[in-house]
Amino acid sequence: MARDYYGILGVDREATEQEIKKAYRKLARTYHPDVNPSEEAAERFAEISLAQEVLLDPSKRRIVDRGGDPMEQGGMGGAGAQGFGGFADIFESFFGGAAGGGRGPRSRVQPGNDALLRTAITLEEAFAGAKKEVTVDTAVLCDKCQGTGSESKSKPITCDYCEGSGAVQEVQQSFLGNVMTTRDCPKCHGFGEIIQDPCRQCAGDGRVRSERDLTVNIPPGIASGMRIRMAGQGEVGHGGGPAGDLYVEVQTLPHKVFVREGDDLHLRLSVPMYDAALGTSVVVDNLAGETTSVDVPAGTQPNERIVLSGEGMPRLRAEGAGNMVAHVEVVVPTELSRGDREALEKLREGHADSPGVATEHTGRDEGFFTRVRDRFRR
Repeated sequence: MARDYYGILGVDREATEQEIKKAYRKLARTYHPDVNPSEEAAERFAEISLAQEVLLDPSKRRIVDRGGDPMEQGGMGGAGAQGFGGFADIFESFFGGAAGGGRGPRSRVQPGNDALLRTAITLEEAFAGAKKEVTVDTAVLCDKCQGTGSESKSKPITCDYCEGSGAVQEVQQSFLGNVMTTRDCPKCHGFGEIIQDPCRQCAGDGRVRSERDLTVNIPPGIASGMRIRMAGQGEVGHGGGPAGDLYVEVQTLPHKVFVREGDDLHLRLSVPMYDAALGTSVVVDNLAGETTSVDVPAGTQPNERIVLSGEGMPRLRAEGAGNMVAHVEVVVPTELSRGDREALEKLREGHADSPGVATEHTGRDEGFFTRVRDRFRR
């Protein structure tokens, strides 16, 4: 993860240069080695010094604002050069020279960061697949300088301040004596070279922010929360470096009939009690734009499930499909006509069953008793 340089200094992302310096001075009075000789204070002082250096450098601050870490390799949040990342710079600031050898100037051309956006789709689009238009706002190659950062597209010259090393050394006095520190060259910002005529459109960065429209291919069977990778469609890197990848995260909108669970589709059937007793058939509009007939067998009980194999969601990049599961709700009428009441009275008179207390042995749903027992045993 990229370090939170703003959080280290305790300033917000809109902080001015003066506010950053003020926050640094306040923390330095507590953690400077001359004031606090503990190892924890030394680590904290190195951390706030690094944060001030990054946020006072416009090019580094831009990388931070885009979610990267300028002190890591390629401005990303992963491990840096030789696996030390930002630790090498902290080591350098205290002892002079990088941990594991001189670091040399940074390359002006750096790989870009990945980008992420979210798009909403319907359950029908997730079922059949679709092409989705999205608008992306990322850094793109500057079309005026073609990534060179130069108005005339000329090559950079060697920095005369650091002689191309990208770093300068300073001797500071401390309670330990004279300590040599190394930091980025203030003139070339660590690149070791200078663009003489910065591009007026990108200010020498080689890239600009721009909105563009892309078409995303939604595969059949995709589920909410999954991401589609579009290689090379992310942020263009500093100096016109190669672009990162774009990840499109899919969010599926609720459906008025179906609820998805894995590759299965669940729905509720409202069946009058006489249809549940005699049997019936219910026509359902499926996600393919066609109709599916759900047969309700005679004697169907409340909360029974009817499973239609292979009528659910297609499996993502695989053969077959899930199931359609119909949950039956038996509807008992609350108002009866005179004829209906007479018919039901005759049915009751000719039926041997009578109301009573169901036991575990006589109840139709033996699982009910098991569930109740388990609940009270918890």
